[in-house]
Amino acid sequence: MKHARLGISTGVAAIVLAAGGCKVGPDYERPDAPVNDAWLTQSTTPTPADAASQRWWESFNDPTLTALVQKAYAQNLSVKSAGLRVIEARARRGIAVGRFFAQSQEVFGGVANRQLSYNAAGTGTETAFSDAQIGLQAAWELDFWGKFRRGIEAADAELLATVADYDAIVVSLVSDVATNYILVRSLEERLVFARANAALQAETLTLTQTRQKAGAVSELDVSTARATLANTQALVPQLENDLQQTKLALCVLLGETPSQLDGELTPANGAARQLPEVPAEIAAGIPAELLRRRPDVRVAERLAAAQSARIGQATADLYPSIAIAGSTGFASSTFEGVRRPNLGNIFDGESFAGFIGLQVNWPILNYGRVENNIRVQDAVYEQAVAAYRGTVLKAASDVEAGLSDFLRSKERSGFLTEGVDASKRSAELSLIQYRAGAVDFIRVNNAQTALVQQQDSLVVARAAIALGAVRTYRALGGGWEIRDGHEFVDESTVKQMRARTDWGNVLNPDWEHGKDLGFKRPDGNAVSGDEK
Repeated sequence: MKHARLGISTGVAAIVLAAGGCKVGPDYERPDAPVNDAWLTQSTTPTPADAASQRWWESFNDPTLTALVQKAYAQNLSVKSAGLRVIEARARRGIAVGRFFAQSQEVFGGVANRQLSYNAAGTGTETAFSDAQIGLQAAWELDFWGKFRRGIEAADAELLATVADYDAIVVSLVSDVATNYILVRSLEERLVFARANAALQAETLTLTQTRQKAGAVSELDVSTARATLANTQALVPQLENDLQQTKLALCVLLGETPSQLDGELTPANGAARQLPEVPAEIAAGIPAELLRRRPDVRVAERLAAAQSARIGQATADLYPSIAIAGSTGFASSTFEGVRRPNLGNIFDGESFAGFIGLQVNWPILNYGRVENNIRVQDAVYEQAVAAYRGTVLKAASDVEAGLSDFLRSKERSGFLTEGVDASKRSAELSLIQYRAGAVDFIRVNNAQTALVQQQDSLVVARAAIALGAVRTYRALGGGWEIRDGHEFVDESTVKQMRARTDWGNVLNPDWEHGKDLGFKRPDGNAVSGDEK
């Protein structure tokens, strides 16, 4: 028992020394990233982005769109896969924590019957006997230089990167659902105008045929009217095909079949199928907010943090590794020497065996392998920093592009609205004058053709306003907050996983609030970027 007490006290001392040891390598600091103080587009509200962009799709005041977004978040398979990667990262983080403690340990035991050679050198009179042993042995490399704690830092950063990647997929999903929904509604409106114009042109064709029969016009008017009608009619199948393709893309996002989608796209209370209302302005905040809000920026920043920790891991190999190794157990034999034991007394006090010792390993002749590994990790870190800064620049550019789309499309829509009104009046007047014989058919044909083009262009421009708003909110990183109050993995999948594997508390809703063997877990619900 004296040996056991010595092992316990030595182990406690080792824990204190390891926990209080230094951590070699750089301590991570978030890299600087170039951003403007304000957006180049000045016609935006100064309201902070947080105020409006968390559930930005609700600003379109379209219950169908809101319902589709909620369903997509609940059913999309890419989101489900991303949530499972978060759970995987939690488990990998547990592996990193486990490396801090005794790296190798095993319970051993066995019974062996031995027959020695009579003719071998040193063989005594006892050549046939049995051995038995049972015990525990372990080796613990102490973390004097922080190699294992740096590994935990890297695992924490990688876990938060998977959470940010989950958020990025949610942002993309919400934006894609809104984009495809807007395209569906715009195609439906374009179909309405195309069919209405085809009906108008069919009436014009009938008129020209009547006037030809009366000898008032030539066959040229009839042929021209028929060609114009055919061109307009040709728009219908093309728009119908585009509509079907867009609906199929929306089905994939929702994780459901086209037959289910048709019912969901039908507005309630018999409302018209029209484009959703566009918010009057966008709360874009300031560029610096992208550093903590936009998920792909957070991913890049956390990956840089993880790589910084790996530099420390590599640096620790420059120093000697210090480990405590020991074993304890019982052994007995039927070999008859000075004593006459038997296997039955293996658990007697006199059968106890054990050792404890300190091991130092310092591979000083590594031929530059350690130094070059540190250089490799440092170069990879600089690559991660460059990727982070590039992501920030792209994020800012995406916002500027979205704002430009939004504002320029609003201007264009205003002009096209005037153009449509004028084209309608021109088509009406030209037809009246044609009936009276005051103008030739070319005026009617030109007016009706222009009306078709103007009405179609107006719908496209109105859709572009909504799409510009979606693009801007996506660039701002809004929408991932929809996961608040939800788990990364749905309840049915959790049940299946628990039935198949012992997951412990890794799948618990409050996992972030606990600790692993004394190491506090990173909070995946916090907005990344607030950490060092």
